[in-house]
Amino acid sequence: MSDFEYVRPTTIDEAVRFLAAHGTEARILAGGTDLLIQLRNNDIQPSFILDVKHIRELQTGVQLKDGLVSISATVTMSELVMDPLINRYFPALVDAANVVGSVQIRNRATLVGNICNASPAADSAPPLLVYGAEVVAIGSQGKRRIPLNDFFVRSGVTVLQRGEFVASIELPVPTTRMGAAHVRRTRRRGHDLASVTLCCGVQETGVVRLSYGSVGPRPVLALDTSGILADEKAPEEAKTAIFESIFAQASPSKKSMRASPAYRLAMLRVLGKQALELALARLNDQG
Repeated sequence: MSDFEYVRPTTIDEAVRFLAAHGTEARILAGGTDLLIQLRNNDIQPSFILDVKHIRELQTGVQLKDGLVSISATVTMSELVMDPLINRYFPALVDAANVVGSVQIRNRATLVGNICNASPAADSAPPLLVYGAEVVAIGSQGKRRIPLNDFFVRSGVTVLQRGEFVASIELPVPTTRMGAAHVRRTRRRGHDLASVTLCCGVQETGVVRLSYGSVGPRPVLALDTSGILADEKAPEEAKTAIFESIFAQASPSKKSMRASPAYRLAMLRVLGKQALELALARLNDQG
């Protein structure tokens, strides 16, 4: 591990000023579960580590205001799993947070850090995309909201500009009933990055939102507005055709050691149907 200077701002203004001066030389520390591995392996060699855990404005947790649920940058996966607002409105996000690493990892890893790491295999990305999440970024030019589907560029790369950092993620409270479920496939149970990660959300209007990851350079979001996937009486052939259209954007890497492209593509189809059935069941349970 190379030497670096540890910086611990207590306000957003402090952090913004520091990043404006040293943005390309600094890395953000929140949970640190990805960052510390990168430092240890010398994959990155920053001059500064900026710890945001002590910024007062980022210690707001999970809040509901004006029809939006805001999740601050310091909220961990374990806190998400236990939060009543997240459980009430976004159960598929609870599904995903529950399978991130081990209990010890979930106690440290933050949702915002999971998104900013921009791994195509991030389990939290598909449910956040299905629920229409926005990223709230702050920098020297002020605050901006970025739809999560516009946030990812490719593995490890986002649209964040020099000096910007993510203060929170916002989710609109559903205005119509929606059942949603997150599923994944790994090499072994727990403690493993997903070979395929997928979330399906079925709205009472018949619109289906489906997002999947770990099968390309970034997570993918697709919508089916035909009503066919949401119709439990629709022919399987019709549903299969829509799934094939949705999964056409999948392009799994041939270099991955976790699973072959053929296996990932096959499991994508299996998980798509599984998540759809679970999402429909949850929608029906809402009665």
